[in-house]
Amino acid sequence: MNSITPLLQGLDLACIRDDRSLFSELSFVLGAGEVLLLEGENGSGKTSLLRILCGFREPDAGQVSWCGGAISTSAYRANMAFVGHLDGVKKELTVLENLRVALALGQGNGGSLDAALARVNLAGYQDVLISALSAGQKRRLSLARLLVTAKCLWILDEPFTSLDKQGIQLTEQLMSEHCAQGGMIVLTSHHPIQLTHGAVQRISLSSCL
Repeated sequence: MNSITPLLQGLDLACIRDDRSLFSELSFVLGAGEVLLLEGENGSGKTSLLRILCGFREPDAGQVSWCGGAISTSAYRANMAFVGHLDGVKKELTVLENLRVALALGQGNGGSLDAALARVNLAGYQDVLISALSAGQKRRLSLARLLVTAKCLWILDEPFTSLDKQGIQLTEQLMSEHCAQGGMIVLTSHHPIQLTHGAVQRISLSSCL
């Protein structure tokens, strides 16, 4: 991917919830190797914007495009991965089984599942049920799901939730590596991020009214 070629674009986006405008006239362009950090007070529309970018809901005005086309296409879904407030893991399955489910739902990148678990400090947990994991371990498993699928756009809602200092540093490192490889990230966070790679754009939704 060309680092100066726009891939994800939002144009004049607006969102209304319960007859209240959360944001309006919001525009951005995100290219390969770039990060879009969404900031703002609780209730300012950060999660709503992520849902729009994922295609889970339509904007009340404006449009989102991927490589100049609609995000309703299979090409967009094949390139986008979302991790929300919930970890998105199945509690009745083991750690390794959850990664296999992630592979079944999306194109794999050829990497080892065991290596992905080791990368997020879950080596040796392959056969452990999700119900036995701590909140931080479940969060790190959600990161491992990103590592085993070939998705260039990561959309992350508060990815540092439940993580300790080491977990936060690990997440930042994984994000930096993703950007260094030409990946793109859109995230919300109350935590100041520190990346070694990735040009960070910031949008405060509290000012987009």
